[in-house]
Amino acid sequence: MNKCKIGVVGVGRGMMMRKYCEDAENAQIVAICDIWEEGLEKAKAKLGTDSVTYYTDYTEFLKHDMDAVLLANYATEHAPFAIAAMKAGKDVISEVLPAQNMAEAVALIECVEETGRKYCYAENYCFMGGPLEMRKKYLDGTLGTFEYGEGEYMHNCEPLWPRITYGQPEHWRNNISAFFYCTHSVGPLLHITGMRPVSVVGFECPFNERMARMGAKAGNTAIEMVTLENGAVVKSLHGLGCSKDSIWYSVYGSKGRMETAREDAECGNMNRVYENLDAYSGENKNNPTSHMYEDELLLKGAKHGHGGSDYICLYYAVEYIRGDKTADIVDVYEAVDMWMCGQFGYFSVLDGGCVKQIPNLRVKAERDAWRNDLRCTDPAVAKDQLLPSYSKGNPDIDPAIYDYWKEKWEEVKDKK
Repeated sequence: MNKCKIGVVGVGRGMMMRKYCEDAENAQIVAICDIWEEGLEKAKAKLGTDSVTYYTDYTEFLKHDMDAVLLANYATEHAPFAIAAMKAGKDVISEVLPAQNMAEAVALIECVEETGRKYCYAENYCFMGGPLEMRKKYLDGTLGTFEYGEGEYMHNCEPLWPRITYGQPEHWRNNISAFFYCTHSVGPLLHITGMRPVSVVGFECPFNERMARMGAKAGNTAIEMVTLENGAVVKSLHGLGCSKDSIWYSVYGSKGRMETAREDAECGNMNRVYENLDAYSGENKNNPTSHMYEDELLLKGAKHGHGGSDYICLYYAVEYIRGDKTADIVDVYEAVDMWMCGQFGYFSVLDGGCVKQIPNLRVKAERDAWRNDLRCTDPAVAKDQLLPSYSKGNPDIDPAIYDYWKEKWEEVKDKK
């Protein structure tokens, strides 16, 4: 079968596809689009112009002969860009997040259904070794009935803030709520089980000095306590203004527990799995073991980002687009479920910490209540439904903060 012809939107994060194509045999980049012309010139220097065409206009880009579009642009733009791509006859691989409000989520789902195009959500944390092993042992019954899980994505972003916000006050990372970037923590738990979230309670940690220094207006960390359709509960912890990094997953089933290594343990991180599993529910035999998760794809993608999960995630997405219906992908319904845990978690906080029911957008009858819900923290999209970035009210940020980060960006941008 011919290679999948990919068009990339975003020359920053989108260059993970360039690395992927260097090692994989099922895809090739044929077009790149970005409004950052300096970045396009750098891409040209690396990829040349013989087989890749470069665009600054997304509408013109979508006219290019390609099979699929990889969206690696701003996280708040993914839904409208994905919809435009599918209406233009292209399949979509979307970086996180799938949407920024419920109206976009409904429109995205209905576009997939109406066009029949393929949509793959590139939640790469689902494809790290630990979550992959947990999913395998849940699906084959080794873990037993799923009872509880925890996921963490704690990322102190201050050291890399100039590289990812460019000193722009309006940058999406400066204006999202603490709950927006939730799918790295809750996503793997939902994908392990394949179950739908039905309700959530949210908790918001305070705006702190680190967020003030960064110029980000949200609380430093968010927590979602999510109930799944079988009654099990998962805890999702994520933040961009925390003091230390942590990526970690733990799941409890009726036959025992599995978890990944803590980063501080320095013994394999998300690709090391600790297991304490019984032959049957009720055996309660204490027999902990650990091993590194290894398979052919992970070994092949070892030099790629996020513990090899970038490679695995893209491999399955491309294979799905090429026709493999069994490929392990996150589809549009699951992607929106992951995102709604954070969206409704924030609704919970704004409503005093009450339980919020999460709608099942697979059911058409449940969509009408949400198709005009524009609530988000982006004023250009939310209009009169604008939410604050911080539940207690947006803090005042000294403009000099953004000038500082802009100066830092000018110092480092040639190394990007």
